[in-house]
Amino acid sequence: MAAVCGRGFWASGRRVERQFDRGMRSWMMAMVMSRRHYSASSLIEGPEAVNWYPGHMASATRNIRGQIKSVDFILEIRDARIPLSSANQELQEVLNMKKRLIVLNKMDLANPNMMLKWKEYFESVGQNHIFVNAHQSKTVKKMLEMVRTQLQSVIAKEPTVLVMILGIPNVGKSCIINSMSNITRANFSVQEQPKRAKVGPLPGVTRHVAGFKIGERPSTYVLDTPGVLVPNIENIETGMKLALTGAVKDTVIGEERLARYLLSVLNARSAHLHWKSGFAKSNATTIDTLSGVRDLLASACLKFDGSLENKQDMESLVDVQMNLLRRFFHVPVELGEAGLERVSQHLLEFYRKGRLGQFTLDIVPGKATNILNVKL
Repeated sequence: MAAVCGRGFWASGRRVERQFDRGMRSWMMAMVMSRRHYSASSLIEGPEAVNWYPGHMASATRNIRGQIKSVDFILEIRDARIPLSSANQELQEVLNMKKRLIVLNKMDLANPNMMLKWKEYFESVGQNHIFVNAHQSKTVKKMLEMVRTQLQSVIAKEPTVLVMILGIPNVGKSCIINSMSNITRANFSVQEQPKRAKVGPLPGVTRHVAGFKIGERPSTYVLDTPGVLVPNIENIETGMKLALTGAVKDTVIGEERLARYLLSVLNARSAHLHWKSGFAKSNATTIDTLSGVRDLLASACLKFDGSLENKQDMESLVDVQMNLLRRFFHVPVELGEAGLERVSQHLLEFYRKGRLGQFTLDIVPGKATNILNVKL
């Protein structure tokens, strides 16, 4: 397993196919370096010099390394939309020394077709994995069954089992712990009812390593660790993916820049051709809002007569869409840049709640897939 899932897992000789063709990549590079945005070197630091790798992350990484040797099992939580980009590559070498299950959370926001491709990939490299939705007990129960199966030899001889749960910020670690606690609560007496883990919408809610009891016979404890990123994000594209999915705070990248990147992805994937008229569980007001946003973006795409491979054309299309959204959300033009930030916040919220569709941003290694041909 170590030989398959160690360093070779990340550099297996098969290049990760880029999502954008050369034209789209050229446009993206030009966009983030244009006068309206910041330079590539400041992409991660952001306009306010936000420290995206604060002191608590460095300390947490050291603590994680120190405690891994004493745990029986590791649940590595990743984001199902970015199965590789959401892995902390700095810790992979030490993680490969332990029994591990890669848990790809937020499957409800990921593309079902791409999940099948990722499932095939992880199976091909011999890596245990499972797709879950932390808010859906059925998938969490299946995850617990997999953990118990892989820990049979330990459970048979140890009175206490220690499981470490780790991952980058905001991938749902605490939500998964709470779901596990709810499922296993029946095994505890009233006096032993486990405490719930803290949950928040922003990265960095958990700051210290903490233990939670989730099971009896044998006593099973989970170490909840803070979300930690690598000190250096490898490239702009990875940084954008991490920010879009909430692992990096919006202020680090800039909300408008992030919204424009999102629009470029939606445009390049022809998302408007796949949107449905509404969601069955949404109320009338929500459906109207969803349809309104999608109709505006789709209308701009249908009227677009330029080339997606031309950076000026794509930038013009994104400008049109931003202005249409500004009017739709009733943001006064007099607000200028502050107004566009408000529009960006609305758009990013729609994406993160899955209202614009299910998108998997990472492409499976070795798959020569052009972003324009990916089925949504």
